[in-house]
Amino acid sequence: MARLLFLIILYALPSLVVPIHNSSAGGCAIIRPPRDGGIRYRGLTQEQIRSVQILPVDYEIEYICRGNRVIVGPKVRKCLPNGTWTDMTQHSRCLLLCPRVWTSLENGRVAVKPPGPPVEGTVLHYSCHAGFILEGRNISHCTKLGKWDAPKPTCLYDRNYTGKKKLYIGALFPMSGGWPGGQACMPSAQMALDLVNNRSDILPDYELELIHYDSMCDPGEATKLLYDLLYTEPIKIVLMPGCSGVSTLVAEAARMWNLIVLSYGSSSPALSNRQRFPTFFRTHPSATLHNPTRVQLFQKWKWTRIATIQQTTEVFTSTLDDLEQRVKEAGIEISVRQSFLTDPAVAVKNLKRQDARIIVGLFYETEARKVFCEVFKEKLYGKKYVWFLIGWYADNWFKIKDPAINCTVENMTEAVEGHVTTEIVMLNPETVRGVSNMTSQEFIAALMSRLGGKNPEETGGFQEAPLAYDAVWALALALNKTVAPLKAKGRRLEDFNYNNHDITSEIYRALNTSSFEGVSGQVVFDAQGSRMAMTLIEQLQGGSYKKIGYYDSSQKNLSWFGNDVWIGAGPPADRTVVIEEYRFLSQKLFAAVSVFAGLGILLGIVCLTFNIYNGNVRYIQNSQPYLNNMTAVGCMMALAAVFPLGIDGHHVHRSQFPVVCQFRLWLLGLGFSLAYGSMFTKIWWVHTLFTKKDEKKEKKKQHLEPWKLYATVGVLLAIDFLSLMIWQIVDPLHITVEKFTKEAPKEDLDVLIQPLLEHCSSEKMNTWLGVVYGYKGLLLLLGIFLAYETKSVSTEKINDHRAVGMAIYNVAVLCLITAPVTMILSSQQDASFAFASLAIVFSAYITLVVLFVPKMRRLITRGEWQSEQQDTLKTGSSTNNNDEEKSRQLERENRELQKIIQEKEERVSALRNQLAERQALRNRRRPSTGQNQNHNAPPPSSQPDPKSLLPPPGYPNPTTDNHSLPPSFSNSSNLYPADSKMSRNHCHNSQIPLLYK
Repeated sequence: MARLLFLIILYALPSLVVPIHNSSAGGCAIIRPPRDGGIRYRGLTQEQIRSVQILPVDYEIEYICRGNRVIVGPKVRKCLPNGTWTDMTQHSRCLLLCPRVWTSLENGRVAVKPPGPPVEGTVLHYSCHAGFILEGRNISHCTKLGKWDAPKPTCLYDRNYTGKKKLYIGALFPMSGGWPGGQACMPSAQMALDLVNNRSDILPDYELELIHYDSMCDPGEATKLLYDLLYTEPIKIVLMPGCSGVSTLVAEAARMWNLIVLSYGSSSPALSNRQRFPTFFRTHPSATLHNPTRVQLFQKWKWTRIATIQQTTEVFTSTLDDLEQRVKEAGIEISVRQSFLTDPAVAVKNLKRQDARIIVGLFYETEARKVFCEVFKEKLYGKKYVWFLIGWYADNWFKIKDPAINCTVENMTEAVEGHVTTEIVMLNPETVRGVSNMTSQEFIAALMSRLGGKNPEETGGFQEAPLAYDAVWALALALNKTVAPLKAKGRRLEDFNYNNHDITSEIYRALNTSSFEGVSGQVVFDAQGSRMAMTLIEQLQGGSYKKIGYYDSSQKNLSWFGNDVWIGAGPPADRTVVIEEYRFLSQKLFAAVSVFAGLGILLGIVCLTFNIYNGNVRYIQNSQPYLNNMTAVGCMMALAAVFPLGIDGHHVHRSQFPVVCQFRLWLLGLGFSLAYGSMFTKIWWVHTLFTKKDEKKEKKKQHLEPWKLYATVGVLLAIDFLSLMIWQIVDPLHITVEKFTKEAPKEDLDVLIQPLLEHCSSEKMNTWLGVVYGYKGLLLLLGIFLAYETKSVSTEKINDHRAVGMAIYNVAVLCLITAPVTMILSSQQDASFAFASLAIVFSAYITLVVLFVPKMRRLITRGEWQSEQQDTLKTGSSTNNNDEEKSRQLERENRELQKIIQEKEERVSALRNQLAERQALRNRRRPSTGQNQNHNAPPPSSQPDPKSLLPPPGYPNPTTDNHSLPPSFSNSSNLYPADSKMSRNHCHNSQIPLLYK
């Protein structure tokens, strides 16, 4: 009850906000408020109200009353341009309101004079229905005190009445709105009531009367009308709403008044909920009854992919949910699901964009015109498309002029051609007489007569009219069935009121067991109160609907006429046929690059053979030939990787493609390690030996051995081998397929080409490539740095290091450019292969030419083909084959001897100082005998012993030229006596070996 009142208030409250319009043309003087009331001045404060005398034109005032009084007369007045207020001839008064309960009478009628709210001066006139006697006064006045002057009368049953008593049916017929079904359903229901009331075997003591309103198929409008039906006399024994939105509202509220609800035009699956709608029945089957038929047609025409577009109302949402569950069980996919509220333009565009072909449309007739106007604009019709619509539209629904669309009738006719409808069988196709003693054909003729010659195609609800007709008959038969059980309980149908649950239960039981032949076919209700019926399948052919089959969902039986017509050769495909087409490498490009790679391998074989054959030549030996052999082998392996790099699905089966991927990886990886690793090793050791300080340089030169070079290459090769092995074990390469944007063929076919491209990949391909590229990139950069550092070094130990540096430059630059570019061009097979393979080819060619061609040229132009033994025999000497090494050995020994000489000179200087000190001491001790002693001493200028100046054994004798000796040695002999002990002990032991060249 509270919920209903809330809805009434929500829809009944008027807006109280009205702007003030200023006008320069005069105004209106303030008027006095009514007694016991006041005036609300909109937009003015209290201070402004006190000060203002004239209000502008178009200004509005509103009367308000105090307490529980209500305004009688105009509530709002407006200032007119002539300076007066509107409706000044009518007085506005604030009067007390008398109780409204006096305005309704059970089993009777109340006439209110004057019409309006029951206030002071209102007079009520009471009368009872046939078969009832009024007890009490038949008139009552509302006094100034807000009270009625007489008690409320009652209508008592007249046991002596022999005439028919009336039973009232409250109906809501949608005469307008989204589905104007009441245009044909109301005359059909009235026709049924007339026949029932004339029957003596059905409700002989009662007469059914229809009280109806136009719900406009709007739940908001239906809320107000439901209030009028429930709170105005007479009492209604049954409610009959129309469209699903209204039925949902009425059926949910009716339980509060113990009312049975019988609908003739509600198809919402949500209404099958017995817990939510316990007293609801309908002669219109649930919309879900269409879905088994649709699924059957999908399977018949072998469609496994459909799309849907719906209006966002409960009936269509519930239907679509049921359809989604059914197609899922049948293995059919709903690829696109679009919805709209009022404007379907965006939804239709999405259907077009997502290649919807088989489309189920769920919307009311007015919205259907909007949808197909957009369908025409988007060209979403023709031989490629099939639309499934609801079959209860008017037959010419697409020809009706609608101001809401901007498409012509011709446009609409073109867009809807060929669509299929599924419709509940609403008119018995057989010529049988049912409970009303009327065949379906006779019913249509009688209905046409009641419609007064209106075109059925332009009359809303014409197809549902048999359902409304049978709904009245189902109700009449059920009420007739309850008379005896109620009489046994001492009750009568006329005793029904909104608090009587027993009578409601009897009517429910009678309806639940209904089974009769109506003009719409067999009328039977399931456990949820929904009608069970067959489904009619129609197709629009040439602007008119043609029956193409029936489907009985209970028996799962499809009766097919075989007269379906299609714009194309047959039913269209449920999607654009996509032909997968693999992109393969250009065979001309592959052949051309393969020729270059093959010539490169041949060049590598020539270079390798040349290097091995001339391995004993001194010039070749000084270039570390084994490292050059590794470089040649690595170049050939890299060139060999070009062949699997160009092999794709055109040459091998998909199952063998991973093997080709592994060959690419291993050949290229190990080839790079051998070719670049050997060159990197050379440049590394050259940098290590010849760019350090002299002390470290000499130390390192002594430890340079060939095995160290080979070990370095081995380490680089081992790193690559282990990384490739781990990659292959942990995350092996496999084939992946890249999909490109679909392409339309040149021919006018309903197909698309799906280009595909095979790639070698793994689960964590980017991670592995990042590790490999990072490691190789650092190695390349380091190689460039070392080549730059050693560009000015000259050595015969590795005599081709400058050529190696040049090759490293080229390889590094090509690799650093090729790696990222090939990743970018991976989707373009020809460009990617050309860039990668040519980079490999050029790198190998440059490396082989730079390293080997100069050697060949030198040996050819200078004739240095002899080996070391041949060179020894030719010169007749046993000179070491490396003269430069001998020269450096002698220089090193000379420096060591110079250090020894310097030490001896320091020792001689110290001895001179000691000798001078002793000589001075002797002179002080022997001053008197100095003459004699000097006479006996040997002359100081005597020559030293020549033997003391001889070189050590094993060294050549010096010449007589004093310049060949150091200055300190040429003068020191004058300081020693020839046969003194000091000369023997010191001079002899300090003989210094000298090196003479």
